Amino acid sequence: MKIVENKALLLTLRHPGKVESVIPKSKKLSAHEVLVNWGVDETQVLRNMGINAPSPIEGRYKWTGRYDPYDHQKTTASFMTLNKKSFCFNEQGTGKTASAIWASDYLLEQGKINRVLVICPLSIMESAWRNDLFNFAMHRKVDVAYGSAKKRKEIIAGDAEYVIINYDGVEIVSEEVANGGFDLIIVDEATHYKNVQTKRWKTLNKLVNKNTWLWMMTGTPAAQSPTDAYGIAKLVNPEGVPRFFGSFRDQVMQKITNFKWIPKETSTDTVHQALQPAIRFTKEECLDLPPMVYVERQVDMTAQQKKYYKELKSKMVMQAAGEQITAANAAVNMNKLLQISSGAVYTDTGEALEFDISNRYKVMREVIDESSKKVLVFVPFKHTIDMLTDKLRKDGITTEVIRGDVSAARRTDIFKRFQENDDPKVLVIQPQSAAHGVTLTAANTVIWWAPTSSLETYAQANARVHRSGQDQKCTVVHIQGSYVEKRVYSLLNNRLDIHTKMIDLYKEVLD
Repeated sequence: MKIVENKALLLTLRHPGKVESVIPKSKKLSAHEVLVNWGVDETQVLRNMGINAPSPIEGRYKWTGRYDPYDHQKTTASFMTLNKKSFCFNEQGTGKTASAIWASDYLLEQGKINRVLVICPLSIMESAWRNDLFNFAMHRKVDVAYGSAKKRKEIIAGDAEYVIINYDGVEIVSEEVANGGFDLIIVDEATHYKNVQTKRWKTLNKLVNKNTWLWMMTGTPAAQSPTDAYGIAKLVNPEGVPRFFGSFRDQVMQKITNFKWIPKETSTDTVHQALQPAIRFTKEECLDLPPMVYVERQVDMTAQQKKYYKELKSKMVMQAAGEQITAANAAVNMNKLLQISSGAVYTDTGEALEFDISNRYKVMREVIDESSKKVLVFVPFKHTIDMLTDKLRKDGITTEVIRGDVSAARRTDIFKRFQENDDPKVLVIQPQSAAHGVTLTAANTVIWWAPTSSLETYAQANARVHRSGQDQKCTVVHIQGSYVEKRVYSLLNNRLDIHTKMIDLYKEVLD
């Protein structure tokens, strides 16, 4: 196979006439040679015939924008242009958003699609997608469908080539979206569509037909359980999974008790087959990314913390002896232990009982002072965030906070200043509030004040600094003061889902 002037493919085949008969834009040159127009449609036909032709984006596209693509981004974009309905499972921080933008821009350029709908979390509509579209496709008209239903409808009815909308927003204006001429739908953080029983899933399913391009992207396709794959597989590859969820669950899970299911040994292979066609690059495969190291910093709990920790453990032991342990009550009690360890615990009346955090704060300050760049501090508990932020600001360290009650507009402003300005030095974040999509490479140090119980949130949060654009080694620091913290961090580091192991972890902590 030879590429001729980035316009045609010269193929040497045993029977070139077969290609000429099915591709109008082709010409047989000799007994074994055929010249084929190098376009998206022609390439797809060749691939269906078993001929591994490259995507024309690799030769005919200018790779627009402020930054040049890495090799893995080119490969990802190429894959997307040749797979109308597909998955992109590249790990967090490898630049899959840019790949999707380049691939869609090329399809727009070639007239294969007319409009693109980007569905993503509310928190990253502006800070990630609009910003990246400006960086990589500034020649395209982009709009964000957010606000009142009337405003959303006006934007959808407009002439923007890219429209960005959040998950719930699609439900509000689903009829307008269906009639909006969107022939490519990009779903970011696709795991939000894992449950086929939700209105969210049913709405998207109605919008997708056989002619719709659908790219679903996530770095963690089945973070909590193999069954998480069912919903997204049914959107992209419905023939690859059973008609009903229960049948798929029986394929990938084994029932141990009335309350407990565990993955079958064959579940990984089953999920892999269901989630096709797909592409995945790990960070280790992207040689252009700097290394990431993990560091443990031990800190002693105060006498008061130890007292409450011990009392709660004793209470948990008594509860476990008198009633059956469920994942739900195990999670509640484990969360209480983590709260005590980190600095404040919520009582049964809803009040916050504060502890002395000076020991833990001292360790965190040492890490901040040692950092050559800015620092992200992830704090799972709201009250502890307030305590910590007050101490940082009193010490003269410029600090901003991102948590659930911070508006989308405010978040966008904070992220922009953090990336572009000298201040703030530190960004204190509730993990689930900034775990997706946002680039924060102005920092190269991540401090976990206390662990999260979600593997997906943990991985996504760390990826805010360890992603395309980072040019320095990244450090993730685990501050730990109790056995339960140490064990949770260990599970997270080994990429094990805590929720599926909650009861076992609970019993281990009690023992």
